Amino acid sequence: MKAVLSFAIALLVSSCVGWSQAPAAPSDDFVRTHYTKYEYRIPMRDGAKMFVAVYVPKLGAFKDAGPYPFLVTKTPYSCGPYGVDKYPARVGPSQLLMESGYIFVCEDARGRYGSEGVFQEMNPHIDDKKSSKDVDESSDMYDTVEFLLKTVANNNGKVGITGISYPGFYTSASIIDSHPAIKAASPQAPMTDLFFNDDGYHGGAFMLGANYGFYRFFLPQKNPLIPTGGGAGRGGASSTENPDTYATLLEAGPTGNLDTGKVYLDGKNWLFRDQLMHTTYDDYWQKRDLSRHMKNVHAATMEVGGWFDAEDLSGPFKTFHAIDQFNPGNTNTLVVGPWTHGGWSRGDGDHLGDVEFNAKTSLFYREKIELPFFEHYLKDKPEPALPKAYVFETGTNVWKTYDAWPPKPAVVKTLYFRANGGLSFDPPAEKAGVDEYVSDPAHPVPFVGYPTDTVPQRYMADDQRFATTRSDVLVYMSEPLTQDVTIVGPVKPKLKIASTSTDADFVVKLIDVYPYDAANPPGMESGNKRILGAAPLVMGGYQQLVRGEPMRAKFRDSWEKPTPLTPGKVTAVNGEMPDVNHTFRAGHRIMVQVQSSWFPLVDRNPQTFVDIPQAKPEQFVKATESVYRNAGAASGVEVLVLP
Repeated sequence: MKAVLSFAIALLVSSCVGWSQAPAAPSDDFVRTHYTKYEYRIPMRDGAKMFVAVYVPKLGAFKDAGPYPFLVTKTPYSCGPYGVDKYPARVGPSQLLMESGYIFVCEDARGRYGSEGVFQEMNPHIDDKKSSKDVDESSDMYDTVEFLLKTVANNNGKVGITGISYPGFYTSASIIDSHPAIKAASPQAPMTDLFFNDDGYHGGAFMLGANYGFYRFFLPQKNPLIPTGGGAGRGGASSTENPDTYATLLEAGPTGNLDTGKVYLDGKNWLFRDQLMHTTYDDYWQKRDLSRHMKNVHAATMEVGGWFDAEDLSGPFKTFHAIDQFNPGNTNTLVVGPWTHGGWSRGDGDHLGDVEFNAKTSLFYREKIELPFFEHYLKDKPEPALPKAYVFETGTNVWKTYDAWPPKPAVVKTLYFRANGGLSFDPPAEKAGVDEYVSDPAHPVPFVGYPTDTVPQRYMADDQRFATTRSDVLVYMSEPLTQDVTIVGPVKPKLKIASTSTDADFVVKLIDVYPYDAANPPGMESGNKRILGAAPLVMGGYQQLVRGEPMRAKFRDSWEKPTPLTPGKVTAVNGEMPDVNHTFRAGHRIMVQVQSSWFPLVDRNPQTFVDIPQAKPEQFVKATESVYRNAGAASGVEVLVLP
């Protein structure tokens, strides 16, 4: 088997954090001693029955005797363990909330585990429901809430919805045309529009490593299915798999082989095939763009995300803006910290890899933001007075509050590529200027500088020095900054390029280059000491990735109808990366790297205009890529800079 077991398990576990991965309870039997468990199969309007596990505070278990609000999470990853006498180690999104007393509800998604019906990937919302057969996540949650209010004793008539990743999608979908009892909702890292910078595609390029690893274990089911051991439905894989995904997925050849190959998925997972084969922004993706449907939201909402979320970085921003657009005046807050996928729900959040944040940001969020939000809207506790945007500024490592996102004072500037690898806010004046490199899909640029059997979350802040040594990576770097430069909001590469072939990818990386000092001259670095458990890594010369994304040139004019490049013709390729909030400190340098592969994070472009999953080995060709940097054809990265 060519997949990597630990990679897939890590992804699957990280996607379930909204329910099962909260911090450890004060004792192993806290849930059993403080809550009574009930199980129900709730009939929906179309006749299908949804499984829910309900945990009700026991009489006298909490100082507050109730009545209690509901806090609901819906998941495709199982509400196990099943059986009213079987308790999980923890319930709810955090220890603080668990200790505060709520009626916690976990619901298996339609067509998964204990719930009947047919599972659809990101079940499309139906705006105009004509009969009881027209069901979606909004109608299912409406019916679930109706049942809970009427059935579960000692409730106060208020409902909150929360979840991370896929459960975040269900949270967002549940509050469209929402039940009036839903008073608070927090979509956290919600899957929102899979084709645009969430799990599926980024810049038209398929996120290969994460998707293949995930769908090796997220399999179709025949429902209702109650596994005897609970769990999240991980499939079996060989224990002798190659632990280096770069070599494994390169050996596989064209990505279509992963779907049909006997030693890969063998055509048995249509969920993966749907992701892989819908290579343009067709109807499959468009009807799953939940941001188009975020209307009639009546609950107070708080979207949560992480600057270093490798799975669903775009979703919180798209959901936040959509709720504002369609529901003016609704209470709506954006919270973003220096976190990986779901990192705010577990751990301290004080570092990522070698990069320190000098504060326990996850603990701060759980205590000062999440708990007061639900306590106020569901229990009438004091108003938390949250700002419109509560965001952590990396680089300076401070929390910032704004009355809009992106902040209104920010001004548009462009970091221009200059001669001799320079980078400047001043545009080039030269009449001629171009940089070239040869891109070979047989030897793609890796996305990390070390072997890995996973997509390590830390890659999003990793040192990029390994890439500067390659001849197929262009490097542009500013002079040392004389003052701090704070960049906020989306990052927009705008390139003028030419290629000797008919398609190409352009991966653009925005990088913070740390200065050396007298005590730490060049050459003092001695590897990743944090991983090895020794002293902190010397950071002089560190090239921290701030944001990086691919752009597939065939989509330069249309996401629905790609067109080939004309070999040798200069053309514009523009992109938009997910938002940042980062300060490049005085003395640091700003760097931009440009390359044409980022493997196996992103699938390989054959560099021939072809439907990539169906590409033949001979269609993978070398190409010379040209990036222009002159007055008539300037390339650079457009950013928003705070004055």
